[in-house]
Amino acid sequence: NALAACPGVGEVAVVGVADQMMGEKVGAVIVPAPGHQFDITVVLARTREQLADFKVPQYVSVRSEPLPRNPGGKVLKAQLRDAQWEPVMRR
Repeated sequence: NALAACPGVGEVAVVGVADQMMGEKVGAVIVPAPGHQFDITVVLARTREQLADFKVPQYVSVRSEPLPRNPGGKVLKAQLRDAQWEPVMRR
């Protein structure tokens, strides 16, 4: 919810990203809202203000196409785990 409430975010899904040391780390797949300014640094800064550090995404994938969903409208997170992940710089 913290990510979805950020300005410029249209859709978001949070998934586990494989990590050799920790097993998994937090990853967020974000679809910017059409017609809005989107700045990932602003989104992450606002998220850090609202969440504990370990809950803030350490990897981000920004995509232009809508998130994949099943016929019931649920996000197909298994398909998102293979996204092109970009590490987020930690403070």
